[in-house]
Parts: sequence; C-alpha cells; structure tokens
Amino acid sequence: MSGIKFFQMSKDETKDLLKFLKPFDVEITGLVMWLREFIWDLCPTANELIYDNYNALAFGWSPTDRVGHTFCSIAVGRTSNNVHFGFYWGNEIADPEKKLLGQGNQYRYILVKSKTDFPKTYVKKLVKEAYANSLAKVKDAKQLMQGKTIVKSISSVKRSKKNSGKKKT
Repeated sequence: MSGIKFFQMSKDETKDLLKFLKPFDVEITGLVMWLREFIWDLCPTANELIYDNYNALAFGWSPTDRVGHTFCSIAVGRTSNNVHFGFYWGNEIADPEKKLLGQGNQYRYILVKSKTDFPKTYVKKLVKEAYANSLAKVKDAKQLMQGKTIVKSISSVKRSKKNSGKKKT
C-alpha cells in the first residue's frame, strides 16, 4: 500500500470496515464489531488505526496516528481466528486480577471467545489506565488528533488457513 489513508468514520459507519472483516465468519465479525463499539463508546475522541496485515487484522486506538501511542487494540488471527483484546503497553498497566495474557516485553491481551465471557467492567478500568499511560507518551501536543479512522497498512498477501493435514501430491 502506498501512503496512509485518513478518513472520518463513526462507530455506526461500518461499510468500509466490513470489507476488512470479509474473510472472517459472521460470529467473529459480530464479536469484533461489538468490541469496536465498546471502545468507541469509552473513547469517542480516540483515533482508530487499522492494520490489515499478513497474520492478522488489527484495530488499535490512539490519541495520535502513531502505533507507539496505541492504548488498546482488537486483533483477529488469520489462521487461528482468535480474537484478542489487547493493550499495546500492557506491561505498564495494573492487572490486579491477573486476567491479561502475554509474556512479552510489552503487549498483554485477553482472549475473547464470546461477549458473555468478556470482563467489561474490569476492562473499562484497564482502558482508562492505558489511555492515561498513552497520553503521557505523547511528547508533542501537535500530534494529538481526534476521531479519525486511519488505515495504516494493507498487506497484499494474507496468510490463509492450512489444509486440514492433507499433503499435496
């Protein structure tokens, strides 16, 4: 993809977004859209950053257009169809109930299997802290933006599910 695409899209305007979700089944799409609405309601002035990459489709929310300022994200694995609700700087936020997964240097996430299992009240607290942490990382107030949806990358090749154990002959 050449260049970054900026466009205004409210939580109710989903036509363009649904194009990115087309490879996924209706249950995954519904769960992702529900999580997106959850974040949009909590952080209506944040910017939505979209990464349609080889391994995953990811949506991140940031007070700027920079991935390093992302405070939370939704990612769907192309082969696993796992849905992660993640925190880009998850290692820097409190997780008193130890619900966040991940052992890396920074990213932490919750594996979301259904709406009913998603700990909304707990995640709201984490999002609030993650957002404050993200804002503290912004060193130049001129970088702050509000309410943009920004397509950051679109990979021309996407990972596909492997054949179910069948060898090519």
